This record gives sequence, structure tokens and C-alpha cells, in this order.
Amino acid sequence: MDPTTQNKNERINLRLKASAKSLIERAASFEGKTISHFILTCALEQAEKTVQKHEIMALNAKDSMIFFDALAVPVRFNRKLAAALEEHDQHVVDK
Repeated sequence: MDPTTQNKNERINLRLKASAKSLIERAASFEGKTISHFILTCALEQAEKTVQKHEIMALNAKDSMIFFDALAVPVRFNRKLAAALEEHDQHVVDK
């Protein structure tokens, strides 16, 4: 379902300069959208790009082969790796 048309229960308030507001109003008008809808769609588009940039790994062919070769080799747990995993478990809470 489109996030811009779902039931809306949350709010975000912001303060901006008059010139920024005028620019947003003008741009929203050009696209035939309300100011709120324009801001929401632009923010969601940028948020999606930002999330993808941080969550998606793009590798060239050489790096892809190195990565998949590393996955194919079983992990050998030495003392340092075991200690690092234990420290991770103490500091990181699963969501």
C-alpha cells in the first residue's frame, strides 16, 4: 500500500525560512500537489534512496567472486573471533 495514502496517525513539524517555504509552495503547485503531499513524497523518495545506499552492497565482478568465495569457506572460530562475537552479544540488542 502506498505510504502517502494510508491512514495517517503520525506528525512531523518543522520550522523553515520564508524563502524555503515559498520555494516548496511553488514546486508543489507546479506538480499539482498540496504542500504536505509534496513534502511527504519528496521525503519518502529521499528516505528510500538513503536506506538503499546504506543497506545494499554493489560489487563489481571481481569483488563479487571474492565475496562469494569467502562465503563458501567454512568459518574457523579462533579466540579473537569468539571474543569479538561474545562482546558483540553483550553490547548489541536484537530488534
